[in-house]
Amino acid sequence: MSSIEQILETTEALIFNKTGKSLSFIQKAILSASLAEYKKNYAQIAGENNYSKNYIRQIVAPKLWQLLSEIFEVKVNRTNCRAVLEQRLELTFFQTKLPQIQKQHKLDLEPPQGQVPLASSFYIERGLEQICYQEILQPHAFIHIKAPRKMGKTSLMSRILAYGRSHSYHTVRLSLHRAETKVFTSLEKFLRWFCANVTYQLGIESKLEECWDEEMGALMNCTIYFQNYLLPEISHPVILAVDEVNKLFEYPEIYPDVLTLFSSWYEENRDILIWQNLRLIIVNSPQIYENLNKHNYPFNLGLTIDLPPFTRLQVEDLAKLHRLELTESQLEVLMELTGGFPYLVRQALYHSVIHQMPIETVLLNTGTDTEIFSQYLHEQSWSLKQNIDWAPPIALKIVSR
Repeated sequence: MSSIEQILETTEALIFNKTGKSLSFIQKAILSASLAEYKKNYAQIAGENNYSKNYIRQIVAPKLWQLLSEIFEVKVNRTNCRAVLEQRLELTFFQTKLPQIQKQHKLDLEPPQGQVPLASSFYIERGLEQICYQEILQPHAFIHIKAPRKMGKTSLMSRILAYGRSHSYHTVRLSLHRAETKVFTSLEKFLRWFCANVTYQLGIESKLEECWDEEMGALMNCTIYFQNYLLPEISHPVILAVDEVNKLFEYPEIYPDVLTLFSSWYEENRDILIWQNLRLIIVNSPQIYENLNKHNYPFNLGLTIDLPPFTRLQVEDLAKLHRLELTESQLEVLMELTGGFPYLVRQALYHSVIHQMPIETVLLNTGTDTEIFSQYLHEQSWSLKQNIDWAPPIALKIVSR
């Protein structure tokens, strides 16, 4: 009889060979538990891995069994998976043929810069996704995602939007870094730009000129435009995601009013039925908050997601996605240096594969101008000079080397 480890390994290899994608951490957890002699139920699997039972039962598990059924061309479920997989996975075949198959299949690497694409097999879940998915389905939802730059905020935001679209929600995505400088010269310019972009992305005819009354003030005009025109015009709830909210802090003449506006939409309008169709996500990199009265701003409202670094197990999973089998000592060095910081971990693994170097060699002499983290180090050096209290701990660790 094949061991669970053998079945998992050969199943994963076949899936990767046929689809070019690997099983996620939680998919592997479900499959492993289902292969055991004494099978764990979905509630137990969810509890052990910090997921909700409904998310496991209604979303992850059905997709896993459907994938396996398509791969093996036979109905696979939690009850029969071991029998089916043992029958179909002829280990002698894989022992002789699998190395050739893997050699022929070129690894499609992704550079670590920027957002992780939705279809990427290199995205690592951190157990927060399903919390956000459940929250965004709630009327009047408000999610605040915060973390230093290059921690994966935008990648998480994109997945929440995609999940919303799968439920027929409208989605609007605004990045404040894409707005021209002149947009921030006054509150009215900014909010008109804001309304115009939301209108365009919703595919609705603009009625800014008809609805905007200068005597009412920009904040009230924006609220009325949403309440009386935009929200009634759409057939389903809309998720409005505002990325790089910290950009506002460069403009002290407008940011208090803009953030107060977001707060009022969440707090003051919760009893107005039409506002339940607006689900708001704000994405923010830590800045200097000492001078902000938090009671007037949205950072303590709704659901706050403070993105953590990768755990040791998640780093190990990411290494396997790069087809790297790290030893305990290699994994320890990688964790010690990067602290599990997602961008730095991906950077190290990417260069290890591209240059066919052991991970120790890639990490050698980190902290110099010529190594792989140099650009990141220069960015963090600038941040340290601005405000050392808000620099990511990993920046302090690397710069001090």
